[in-house]
Amino acid sequence: MWELRHRGGCPGPGGAVAPPPREREAAGGDHETESTSDKETDIDDRYGDLDSRTDSDILEIPPSSDRTPEILKKALSGLSSRWKNWWIRGILTLTMISLFFLIIYMGSFMLMLLVLGIQVKCFHEIITIGYRVYRSYDLPWFRTLSWYFLLCVNYFFYGETVADYFATFVQREEQLQFLIRYHRFISFALYLAGFCMFVLSLVKKHYRLQFYMFAWTHVTLLITVTQSHLVIQNLFEGMIWFLVPISSVICNDITAYLFGFFFGRTPLIKLSPKKTWEGFIGGFFSTVIFGFIAAYLLSKHQYFVCPVEYRSDVNSFVTECEPSELFQLQSYSLPPILKALLRRETVSLYPFQIHSIALSTFASLIGPFGGFFASGFKRAFKIKDFANTIPGHGGIMDRFDCQYLMATFVHVYITSFIRGPNPSKVLQQLLVLQPEQQLNVYKTLKTHLIEKGILQPTLKVSSLKRLCFKESQHYE
Repeated sequence: MWELRHRGGCPGPGGAVAPPPREREAAGGDHETESTSDKETDIDDRYGDLDSRTDSDILEIPPSSDRTPEILKKALSGLSSRWKNWWIRGILTLTMISLFFLIIYMGSFMLMLLVLGIQVKCFHEIITIGYRVYRSYDLPWFRTLSWYFLLCVNYFFYGETVADYFATFVQREEQLQFLIRYHRFISFALYLAGFCMFVLSLVKKHYRLQFYMFAWTHVTLLITVTQSHLVIQNLFEGMIWFLVPISSVICNDITAYLFGFFFGRTPLIKLSPKKTWEGFIGGFFSTVIFGFIAAYLLSKHQYFVCPVEYRSDVNSFVTECEPSELFQLQSYSLPPILKALLRRETVSLYPFQIHSIALSTFASLIGPFGGFFASGFKRAFKIKDFANTIPGHGGIMDRFDCQYLMATFVHVYITSFIRGPNPSKVLQQLLVLQPEQQLNVYKTLKTHLIEKGILQPTLKVSSLKRLCFKESQHYE
């Protein structure tokens, strides 16, 4: 039926297809035009199936092999599949948390490398699904171009980070000055080269498929690279802005799973049949409490609250500063109900603890929608997990699907409610000005500070001489 609608005809007596009116009128016309039209129709019929496919037409990807270590299989062989999966997930979860603590101990630079590694792996998992679903292994240059675009976008984002946070180091290196000054032009030129390579790689029989995969690659870049860049931006504001949001999402995943496993009865959403209201609500309260306590513990230490800065004199990242008011204990008056319950008028809290409630609430109420989105994606392409990297958990993307929404929220939250103008960016722009322009900025700033009473006006040399002469006459 789709072919009949596509060709514009309708069945006549005996099942024959009668041509549309325009074709009947032009039956005695130019045979060359009719031949060309037939060829175009044949091409559309041959390759139009990509546009007309429904979810049921998509091939089911074969399940990945089980990568559970043999020692765990033997130890848990006597358990039911439900409890076996519970123990495998639990053991691997504790292992990953332990490794995460070790990387935190190793410092902010290792955390940045961890984020970069997770980003690359998530990109690989999503792109691989596209290759399999759209049977695109034979597309010319497509694998190469996908990874080339990943390098281009990373070059752009990480170059912006270097320009923002490594200004003093950049000023000492002439080659870096050139790269930073023309960074956006170089980034655009690199992307443009990839774009031209894609156009040149187009093959007539694969047009639609190649454009589908071109869009697939760019959406994947938007999901993975942009969000990982925001995670690193949050890290530079202070490790606490990295740890509390990420640990809140992890806490919500764990507690929602536990509450759902032991108490779950009511399905939450059709996209994820195993998710329950009991798990969702239990995860919410547990995450808010966890975030409040974690914020209190981390706010005590400079290592976690100070912005991450690069010190060129020691050639390393440092986290030393005078903590801002956000991380200093403040007294807050309690509402009447809490005064009666706690029998005290005030309570001492770090202001960041109040912000942690907002972060934890988002992590437990909105963050799971990133997981629901990923579940819908997997259902659309008939796969259980993005990969089989972590036994009992699936792929890396299966563990970090909620983190990407959280990264964007934290970045927007910081820029909207916490952070003011960035002095490092202003300094970087001042250092590249001409000496005359720098002097004009200095004079303008000096005049402004004198008018506000922050600086005392300096006396001119002639005025100083007259003052000294009068003083000498007075003593004579």
